[in-house]
Amino acid sequence: MKNLSLKAILFLLVIICIVQGNLHAKSLPKIAILGTGGTIAGSGASKTGVAYTAGKASVDILVKSVPGIEKLAELSEENVANIPSQDMNDTVWLKLARRVNELLNESSIDGVVITHGTDTMEETAYFLDLVINTDKPIVLTGSMRPPTSLSPDGPFNIYTSVAVAASPGSWGKGVLVVMNGGIFTARDVTKSNTTNIATFKSPNTGPIGLVDYSNIQYYQESTRRHTSKSQFDITKIDKLPEVCVIYEVEGGAAPLIEAAVKYGYKGIVLAGLGDGNMPKKDEKLLIEAVNNGIPVVISSRVGSGCIQVDAEVQDTKYHLITANDFDPQKAYVLLKVALTQTKSYEKLVKIFNQY
Repeated sequence: MKNLSLKAILFLLVIICIVQGNLHAKSLPKIAILGTGGTIAGSGASKTGVAYTAGKASVDILVKSVPGIEKLAELSEENVANIPSQDMNDTVWLKLARRVNELLNESSIDGVVITHGTDTMEETAYFLDLVINTDKPIVLTGSMRPPTSLSPDGPFNIYTSVAVAASPGSWGKGVLVVMNGGIFTARDVTKSNTTNIATFKSPNTGPIGLVDYSNIQYYQESTRRHTSKSQFDITKIDKLPEVCVIYEVEGGAAPLIEAAVKYGYKGIVLAGLGDGNMPKKDEKLLIEAVNNGIPVVISSRVGSGCIQVDAEVQDTKYHLITANDFDPQKAYVLLKVALTQTKSYEKLVKIFNQY
């Protein structure tokens, strides 16, 4: 070094700094962010009004509104759809799942974040949990308030979702939903309040972890089959069968059951009373549906708890599939996906007990 001029030394220092900077940039995980629309991409005329239109902004605009996010990961953005999530459908599901699959099959991509409307986020998350064969993190997030509101929750949710997707601790945990600082499994999460930002809950299990900006703590994980351990494969699914959910009330739902059978639904999920109960007339109609080759899954409208087998209804005798602790909308997703492989009562029971 004694023989080097001051200019040469300064030049070497500059080169070292550039190399260190490049090494730091290369060490950041690569996360793809896919937009599907929803409130998080919405726009309203008033900062304090409730009226807004979902699915207006592209996902790259949303990412630019999040300060410091570039320090978490190297990001790429693209829109798969830009719709209110009440308009989510099988076509978009299949398109999204195939794109997620393509991205995660690339060695350069370490994880995926999906921005989504909250109305059907739990269904989309669980669908992906069943059909994407990967251990890489897949995280869904959204917001309860549009970007134009007085206090939007979208930027924080995007930031924390990228932090979770970029964390090595998130590998192998299945598809996750990150909202309001909670980390939830796709299987167990549900929207529990119409407008509150703390709406997402897992009534039976609670969140599996918490995230405070980039500080992530995991406390548990699901023992159910998902993602890389799932038997379902998006590359082998071209179409999803139509399944309906029927909600029981006082007086029963016999006309709806009859209409579902007549329409030609390939499966029926009953949101039953209490522990999956129904009036005798409805029970008779559901047994007839099973005998005519339509699988029937018994869930509950209650919101939490596990359906007991052969309690007040002789489920096993009449080949009624009990939904375990699935709520009606998750039972709906699993039945749709399961029916792409089998209609066997025994195999469907096994699936509902394993997933």
